[in-house]
Amino acid sequence: MKTQRKQSQSTRQKLYRQIIMMLLLIQTILIGVNAENRIQQGDSQIEVLIWIVKESISLVKQASSLQNKKPKKSLLPKHRRSEDQ
Repeated sequence: MKTQRKQSQSTRQKLYRQIIMMLLLIQTILIGVNAENRIQQGDSQIEVLIWIVKESISLVKQASSLQNKKPKKSLLPKHRRSEDQ
């Protein structure tokens, strides 16, 4: 029972990682599209490049903060946790 639960948690975690990766990829693509629109509207290329760098740094920070998050461990002893579930 415990190995099955761990496998399902592992599968869920992989799915969550893939979803987060896809969302970050979409966000990166949207940054590029927005940058192209800004250039077409007359912003200078240097301004747009600086904006892209700032947005990319923000995106990398988001990705690294998600990667560094670890699941919280319960403070209850193991035998108590299994009874609660």
